[in-house]
Amino acid sequence: MFKGSYPALVTPFTNGELDLETLKKLVEWHIGEGTNGFVPVGTTGESPTLTHTEHEAVVEEVVRAAAGRVPVIAGAGSNNTLESIRLAQHAEKVGASAILVVTPYYNKPTQRGLIAHFTAVHDCCNLPIIIYNIPARSIVDMTPETMGELARLPRIVGVKDATADLARVSQQRAACGKEFIQLSGEDATALGFNAHGGQGCISVTANVAPRLCAEFQAATLAGDFAKALDYQDRLMPLHEAIFVEPGLVGAKYAMSRLGLCGEEVRLPLTGLNDSTKTQIDAALRHAGLLS
Repeated sequence: MFKGSYPALVTPFTNGELDLETLKKLVEWHIGEGTNGFVPVGTTGESPTLTHTEHEAVVEEVVRAAAGRVPVIAGAGSNNTLESIRLAQHAEKVGASAILVVTPYYNKPTQRGLIAHFTAVHDCCNLPIIIYNIPARSIVDMTPETMGELARLPRIVGVKDATADLARVSQQRAACGKEFIQLSGEDATALGFNAHGGQGCISVTANVAPRLCAEFQAATLAGDFAKALDYQDRLMPLHEAIFVEPGLVGAKYAMSRLGLCGEEVRLPLTGLNDSTKTQIDAALRHAGLLS
């Protein structure tokens, strides 16, 4: 159900406020560029600095704008299980296709705590759940064994894996079954991820280069890894440049250079250093996106 290129959608701001008109335009542009689906209000969507009301408004707007043409996997993660339940139930109410639930950050739960958290969210609604495992941010790593236990629940259907450990794909296939959906959360290693059995990527770079990312994913899923490698060579400098500083800041700057949205972010994030901007500009030219 969920495969290919899914941008971890940025949240546009104008003068500190949500810019929902630009958000709607981005959804239309992405669909025209071949994007396979959307993941709003994840980390790249600046969920940590959105109010609950803003979070819900973004999900509702993306679902409405997508209008069933592509799936919308709504961010519904929190380190507070009750808050995650609230976000999950809202996503279901407004018509999201699925939810993305991050491993609870800062609390450092045990594997038993992870099972309890995800089971509670699973039981609160009828949406499919994609686990988001990103130990570099959450400081907790869901083991393949724990994931395998959760995969027995009928609506826990996949993982966004941001460990950058390609062996995990095979380990999770063994623990969770071959039908368990594995999506990369790390652009630079998405080629190897799919070669190991992954089915797509929830991508930061796809905010900037959706057509290239969608065509890259299509090549890997067709087994044409020679063609995919050509795309990888074209995109790799952009993957790297976007993440010189926090990735969503890099993505918004690159998008601003392409006339897609402003580069405004919320504190504690700040705009890019000039040297980073120069590197992103060069990467955009290398990818053929900027003359």
